[in-house]
Amino acid sequence: MTVQIVIDGGADVPSSFIEKHDIKVVPLNLHFGEEEYKTGVDLDLPEFYRKLKAADELPRSSSPSPNDFYEAFKAVQSDVPILNLALTQGLSSTYEHAEMGKKMLLEEEPDRTIAVINTKTASCGVALLADDAVNRINEEMSFPDLVAHMEERLEKATTLFVLKTLENVIKGGRLDRVKGAIAKTLNIKLLMKATEEVGDIDVTEKVRGSKKAVRRLVEQIGEYTGGFENKTIAISHCNDEENAKALLEKIQSAYPFKSSMITEMGPLISTYSGEGGLVVAFYKD
Repeated sequence: MTVQIVIDGGADVPSSFIEKHDIKVVPLNLHFGEEEYKTGVDLDLPEFYRKLKAADELPRSSSPSPNDFYEAFKAVQSDVPILNLALTQGLSSTYEHAEMGKKMLLEEEPDRTIAVINTKTASCGVALLADDAVNRINEEMSFPDLVAHMEERLEKATTLFVLKTLENVIKGGRLDRVKGAIAKTLNIKLLMKATEEVGDIDVTEKVRGSKKAVRRLVEQIGEYTGGFENKTIAISHCNDEENAKALLEKIQSAYPFKSSMITEMGPLISTYSGEGGLVVAFYKD
């Protein structure tokens, strides 16, 4: 590939896609008490789920260090431009650390070409952008035009979430325990969206029952976008491939998306979504 794409542990991208397009992944750090792991390196998903179920508190996450990015960028052949699609600045310091790693390398090798982009999204939202970048690279788009294109596309990227359980949201202190207990009793499901301004997460609707939540999620897609024939839908799931495939079937029955991607959430996003969580990403009009 004429451009090296770099992502981080906040992106959920199919492993087959990563391998096919030689994408570099800079892992995030996950802390279970005093134990520290690098996502996707020394903590696989089955072990992560086992530890998560056994833990009284959610693990803490931390961004890759600036040196982690410096090392990843430095390992790329010096004449190959680098496009780094960073986890949203609204949830993490990953973007800032990537910028610092870039500056560290440019001080040594000022002729390097590196673009670090705050994607304002996470999980399969980054997969959607990576897929777009690969297509433009294959069309031999110039690097400056590629960066401008990605900056424009990320403003159109829409990321929606639905949670099957509120357990992790409560554990993480993002939902008052009393309200959370009431919501669980009433079988309330949360529909959420990555905000357009900074890319953090807002609750958009509260729906009673899983079936209604999924139905409403599918409806929301049609409220945001049209012209599906030229668009891709990306879905990520937390240890629930069956429901992710069922969701994709519902989406494809309603809207003729050109292509689709399904991937499993990594430890970072799974920590907050809880098992059964689903994320969809697409470009709005």
